[in-house]
Amino acid sequence: MLRVNKLTLFATLLMTGLPPAFAAEEHGVDQSAEALFHLGPFPVTNSMVTSWVVAALLILAVRLFVGRPRLIPTRGQAVLENLLVGVRDLTGPIVGPKVAKHVLPLLLTLFVFILIQNWSGLVPGVGTLYYHGTEIVRPGNADLNGTVALAVVSISCWLYFILRYAGPRAVLRDIFGNKANKNELPSFIYYPLFVMFFLVGIIELISIAFRPVSLSFRLFGNVYGGENLLHAMSSISRWGLPIPFYFLELIIGVVQALVFTLLVSVYIGLICNHGGSDHKEDSHDGHASH
Repeated sequence: MLRVNKLTLFATLLMTGLPPAFAAEEHGVDQSAEALFHLGPFPVTNSMVTSWVVAALLILAVRLFVGRPRLIPTRGQAVLENLLVGVRDLTGPIVGPKVAKHVLPLLLTLFVFILIQNWSGLVPGVGTLYYHGTEIVRPGNADLNGTVALAVVSISCWLYFILRYAGPRAVLRDIFGNKANKNELPSFIYYPLFVMFFLVGIIELISIAFRPVSLSFRLFGNVYGGENLLHAMSSISRWGLPIPFYFLELIIGVVQALVFTLLVSVYIGLICNHGGSDHKEDSHDGHASH
């Protein structure tokens, strides 16, 4: 009986790859990033350092891959051009031809930066290196401050683009304007609809105010949850068991970068992508009145 218990314990340790005491000491990712040092009164956290490193590596990679653009592209230039064309073809029909080329730098940067940030948590050492009890490296998107900053920048750019390329009048009309066709409805129905659409516009403003919240919490929740999942699987077994979850996190990283980029595209396209149709309707109404 004693030999059976020893064989069972040995088999358990062999499958898990670590003693039970080690698994008990493991813990997940802290909810808040830890400060590594301070610049005056401002703390510099481990997630901020990771974000800076990712941004610097992206700039360096682009310079090394492309260098000076050539008519006959090099392999690195061809890769970046294919990525640019792919993002343009994906988001162009969403935002509309009027602003497609203007918003492309923003959307391309968001997709690539968020993708590399999501994948940075899969690099060995990220989330597992500690110095005097402080986590040295932490994925940037596993910190809510980082995702909130991305959302604030995205919404600020959204506001700029819709005001610049659609105009304040078109924005107000899109939010509060009467969407009904005056020629298809009697006056006693058409004019009271102004009140209803004004109330709908107030609800729309509330939904716009919550867009940064949804963008930031969606990205943070998926990346933070994935980091905790990898920690949990690694605490059970360091050999074999975490591998399928690494592939899962690779897929989730792409999906979340794509979702964030497409949502920003949709927000821009909701106002900027139907300006031409509005103009045609206005001119058609004008000709009809004459």
